[in-house]
Amino acid sequence: MLYPELFKSLESARWDMDKDVPWDGFDASRLSDEQALTIKMNAITEWSALPATEMFLRDNRDDSDFCAFMSVWFYEEQKHSLVLLEYLRRFRPDLSPTEQELHEVRFEFDPAPALETLMLHFCGEVRLTQWYRRASEWHTEPVIKHIYGLLSRDEARHGGAYLKYMKRAIERTGDTARAAFSKIGMLMAASGRAGKPLHPTNLHVSKALYPRDTIQSRLPDPDWLEHWLDQQIRFDKDCEARVIGGILRNLGSLFGESFKSISDLNRFRKQFATAA
Repeated sequence: MLYPELFKSLESARWDMDKDVPWDGFDASRLSDEQALTIKMNAITEWSALPATEMFLRDNRDDSDFCAFMSVWFYEEQKHSLVLLEYLRRFRPDLSPTEQELHEVRFEFDPAPALETLMLHFCGEVRLTQWYRRASEWHTEPVIKHIYGLLSRDEARHGGAYLKYMKRAIERTGDTARAAFSKIGMLMAASGRAGKPLHPTNLHVSKALYPRDTIQSRLPDPDWLEHWLDQQIRFDKDCEARVIGGILRNLGSLFGESFKSISDLNRFRKQFATAA
């Protein structure tokens, strides 16, 4: 089982919201209204770990080890929302999300293949690691800069944990896992070139609720994410290249290959297209 060791490693790296966030260093003159509003939106977005966890537990009923790991992932992801909520409560209570605004992003996702979902969330952690690094650079208020640094490092660790489960899946199911991971890896790595990078928060996940069946579509401002990426933290081509590079390097390590480009991954994917 992977859960016991993952629990230990994540526990040893866990930060304390009271002790490890320098709340006393807050500088109101360095926080704009524009920046504060993005904190609200990210607090709501992080709350969506709740329906994601419900999905993982439902679709992985036959994998108690992975479901046990969800207890750690869910705790840490909800703490991300909580620390952003606490920041707003202390310094911009006028922008604190309502309970209804948080509840709005909790809805039931349609069932999906467990391996594909695992890969989607692995890529999501890689992407969010870079998004939060850029957010930390963009912000000018020192406390929120520090918080986004904490969140970015957490997301990187979560990606590493998902990667361990992906390695185990290859050991157990071989080409079926290779097909699933390379297919979703190709989709997620290539999406940035189309101008709209894919992430679990902007994927359609409930036919019955379409078009309000993405986390993004249920935010107070559904257009916020693109504006945050393009106009605020300015997640440009160089930033996107780091995401793609991270996906290619990790998949290369996972498959025992060397992917220097998306085209290399696509050629590998085609070998296993019939195994999915």
